[in-house]
Amino acid sequence: MATFKLSPSDFAYLYEECKLCYCLKVKHGIYQPSMPMPGVFSAINTRLQGNLVGKNLKNLSKDLPDGKVIIQEGWVESVIVPDTSVYIKGKYDLLVENPDGTHTLVDLKISQPQEDKIDKYKTQLAAYKFALENPKIGEAKKINRLALLIFYPDKVSFDNGIAKLDFPPKWFEVPIDEKGFFDFIKDIDMLLAGPLPEECSTCRWCQYRHAGEKLAHKEMPGKEDIPF
Repeated sequence: MATFKLSPSDFAYLYEECKLCYCLKVKHGIYQPSMPMPGVFSAINTRLQGNLVGKNLKNLSKDLPDGKVIIQEGWVESVIVPDTSVYIKGKYDLLVENPDGTHTLVDLKISQPQEDKIDKYKTQLAAYKFALENPKIGEAKKINRLALLIFYPDKVSFDNGIAKLDFPPKWFEVPIDEKGFFDFIKDIDMLLAGPLPEECSTCRWCQYRHAGEKLAHKEMPGKEDIPF
């Protein structure tokens, strides 16, 4: 029986936006054209995460919980999820060791600190939790908390010719919902086991593909027919 790798980073956007594009990636290795992240965001993300390793969150901000960051950008691969043909593989942001020896899994974002992010990223965090607790190789780690750590610049100051941005951290607890996670994964498993789904009418990549086909076959559309 074929098995499929699921990347948790696809859950919040690709899976929700177009089931066809999602299946093409997972089942056939056909990726949407990538849109590179602007270099400044990558630089900010790297510096933020790199400065957290080895530090206690409480020392960074009194509003953060007690716990030491022990791993930054760790890769993990899970066993097959029970009663499915899929497994989890990907790179999580931060692993925090709690005072009681358990762990908190943290997803770091540079984004507007709004509570709707909890629902958007809960399956991504839950997937990494499953993988860390059920790794294909290596020692399992007990995860008893999930959280988002969101940074967003709120003001700028200038000091001796240097512009300084303030990025106050905002902590959002993400509820652990194991049943919801397994139901979600089983829905994906059923999707992958069936025929390719219909195109999503709002998927701009599907529209782009069709416009390209028309141009390649000399069926020149009018400007008003090009959906981008």
